[in-house]
Amino acid sequence: MYAIVEIAGQQFKVAKDQKVFVHRLASEEGEKVSFDNVLLLDNDGKVTVGAPAIDGAAVEAKVVKHLKGDKVIVFKKKRRKGYRVKNGHRQSLTEILIESIVAKGATKKKAAPKKKEEKKAEPVAKKAAPKKKEEKKAEPVAKKAAPKKEAAPKKEVKPKKAAAKKSTSKKGDDLKKIEGIGPKTAEALTNAGVDTFAKLAKKSADEVKEILSEASSTLAHLDPGTWAQQADLAANDKWDELKELQDKLDGGK
Repeated sequence: MYAIVEIAGQQFKVAKDQKVFVHRLASEEGEKVSFDNVLLLDNDGKVTVGAPAIDGAAVEAKVVKHLKGDKVIVFKKKRRKGYRVKNGHRQSLTEILIESIVAKGATKKKAAPKKKEEKKAEPVAKKAAPKKKEEKKAEPVAKKAAPKKEAAPKKEVKPKKAAAKKSTSKKGDDLKKIEGIGPKTAEALTNAGVDTFAKLAKKSADEVKEILSEASSTLAHLDPGTWAQQADLAANDKWDELKELQDKLDGGK
């Protein structure tokens, strides 16, 4: 005779005088326990199947001891994330000895009825004390305003002539129009005070090369041999002649 019974959330096939390890039970060692959730019962070939449990059937057992199971290693890893976690676990178990299997007559344990919660008497709200009437304070008698003195006639102020606006200095020329001068070169020349075509036309090639070398080592390789000639044409608005000259040049050389 054997039975399939649910114990602590697990299903076991049990027979008389069999020892079973189940999840930790709340009962103490030596105490007898009964499990009435019998799902299947085989009595010498006569099989009874519950729907889902068999009424009146039960499995009676005795708690032998409480113990812990074997250690289980739990290792977690995530690829390419550097995530590794290693833990050990020992399940708390209870060893029970099956003493008998009851096919009929077992009574199911009824859950203890819940106590009705007594409603607490709500405290009676205190009546708000009547507000005292605010006594009106006597308003102070306003003092008579003293007669205002007549203000002396103001002198007419003649509007001042608006000061003539100072003429803003002319902005520098776009030196990048010179063949061979880029943004950084134009910035270096402007910082050195050479910000117009006329000023650049007065500078010799050696003076310009010295300015560029002091500004940055990356500008020292530039050849300003024709920059003064181009600047002279640009300063005199000879753009057609400047274009013809630049077509013949190679990067300002």
